[in-house]
Amino acid sequence: LQFTEEKLGQAEKTELDAHLENLLSKAECTKLWTEKIMKQTEVLLQPNPNARIEEFVYEKLDRKAPSRMNNPELLGQYMIDAGNEFGPGTAYGNALIKCGETQKRIGTADRELIQTSAINFLTPLRNFIEGDYKTITKERKLLQNKRLDLDAAKTRLKKAKVAEARAAVS
Repeated sequence: LQFTEEKLGQAEKTELDAHLENLLSKAECTKLWTEKIMKQTEVLLQPNPNARIEEFVYEKLDRKAPSRMNNPELLGQYMIDAGNEFGPGTAYGNALIKCGETQKRIGTADRELIQTSAINFLTPLRNFIEGDYKTITKERKLLQNKRLDLDAAKTRLKKAKVAEARAAVS
């Protein structure tokens, strides 16, 4: 009732401390930017949306996604296989094997970058969104409810004083 009357302009609203309002505003801004950065980092690390969904499902099920070769590793393996078929003693076969081994190392480095980024960068961001920010939201809601209770009590007191003054005049 208090909330509705405040929105309709029929009840007074106790304003929160400006510093607290500023902190709450900064928390909201931090959350929004953190979510954007997280999403874009996930897109950068795994451009394939289907693979991202699959990884998300495995993560929610607390299971490890099946390990498969990434594109550089797969290309490297194809080059090595082709080089072996052409023969390591041939110039083309030898070049394919060397390039393939390098491609596989690039793929391994890419995999390590993704894992390290997920652990050292995305996990703290996710912890903020799922932990700290949820606590902030819960506490803000609790504070809002207490403020509404206070304002409703003030309104009841004011009405009681007005009724008392009218009774005294009569």
